[in-house]
Amino acid sequence: MKKIIAVASFTALFLASCTPKASTATTPVTSKSTAAQIAQGKSIFENSCGRCHKLPDPTSHTPVQWVGIMNWMAPKAKLTDEQHQWVYDYIVSVKK
Repeated sequence: MKKIIAVASFTALFLASCTPKASTATTPVTSKSTAAQIAQGKSIFENSCGRCHKLPDPTSHTPVQWVGIMNWMAPKAKLTDEQHQWVYDYIVSVKK
């Protein structure tokens, strides 16, 4: 019985991993920050984030991916909610 469950689980995982990924539509991102706040966000990004690791290219991820990254990293950098927003707005304002 355990073998049947293990095989069924493995098969389900295998089939799920083979399905095509859903494409996500990208919508225009509107900034909630002023130009001065975005400039402050750039400074925070370069100084706070660059203190611990090499700075990633802002165009290397989508705005949606940056939400997850920022939610993970902002507490580590001890950013306030405002600073978090400014850095995010700076990152998504950078064009390829």
